[in-house]
Amino acid sequence: MGWSVSEVSRMMSSERLSCGWLRQLLLILLRLSLAYAGPTQPISGTECAARGPASYILVFTGHWSPQTFPKQYPLFRPPAQWSKLIAVTHNGQFRLWEEGAPASAGVQRFAELGVTVELVKEAKEARKRRAVGAMYRTAGIPNGIGHSSTELLMQPRSSLLSMMVKVIPSPDWFVGVDSLNLCEGGQWKQEVTLDLQPYDAGTDSGFTFSSPNFPTNPPENITRITSQMPNHPANSFYYPRLQELPPIASIKLTRQNRAPVRQNPMSNHILPNSIKTPLDCEVSLWSSWGLCLGPCSRGGIRHRTRYILLRPANAGAPCPELEEQAECTPHHCLKRQ
Repeated sequence: MGWSVSEVSRMMSSERLSCGWLRQLLLILLRLSLAYAGPTQPISGTECAARGPASYILVFTGHWSPQTFPKQYPLFRPPAQWSKLIAVTHNGQFRLWEEGAPASAGVQRFAELGVTVELVKEAKEARKRRAVGAMYRTAGIPNGIGHSSTELLMQPRSSLLSMMVKVIPSPDWFVGVDSLNLCEGGQWKQEVTLDLQPYDAGTDSGFTFSSPNFPTNPPENITRITSQMPNHPANSFYYPRLQELPPIASIKLTRQNRAPVRQNPMSNHILPNSIKTPLDCEVSLWSSWGLCLGPCSRGGIRHRTRYILLRPANAGAPCPELEEQAECTPHHCLKRQ
């Protein structure tokens, strides 16, 4: 039995309509699945899936002592101390400061002078973009060793914590934390402890704690200060015998189980410190030899001297001899007229 041309034409047209309808249906289903499906993972990697906020006690502790950092330790005008602490909760769209990046105007003012006005202004501008959650401040610590504390309320939308404390006195040095994430795997961390190292804001070129203001032009990026960087004996943190500096400060964050209450408990207790950093003696170059004393070339003696630049501390290498003498020879004698 054969098919007529008209019948075959109708069947092919019907099949094309069926395929077209099926293609349209598949396209609609694909669009719906894309519209309702969320991303497989957070875009920035810092989103927090915790169901509610968390309250933490933040304790900042200074370990800056003459035993830990004996070189050029400031005793007066002003003595070693810490500025007020400023902490910001935020998401991945904000950075209070960042190693390897230039300091903002607010970071520069804080690192050089301890002034927080511009730093707070920058955080408030970011808050308008919903990048910053809250800001916290504590009073300064009038000693190199001591602690202060405050309570933080962390929200899932701003689970990162950044903070800064200025080293006083210093050209533009500070300690801090950059974008510490307190939320992991949809859960708030119970406790976090971090040792802190000094950083250079890159806006002042001073080498020592009490250096006069000498702006860096052009400004450099924020860098970490180590026992050998900057590699200059005049640097107050230059300890070439050490692989790394002992922690100059630390923070401890402890999650609270009770309902959070906005308060700022602070204290300035002197804390024990057992770390002792050896400081070797440093002396000047030898002076020129003096004239011969006594008979020339027959028992005559000449002298040269040097003086102490830096006295040793904490079982560091003792100072060498500061005076040296040698017997005169005819070459060193004055000719008689």
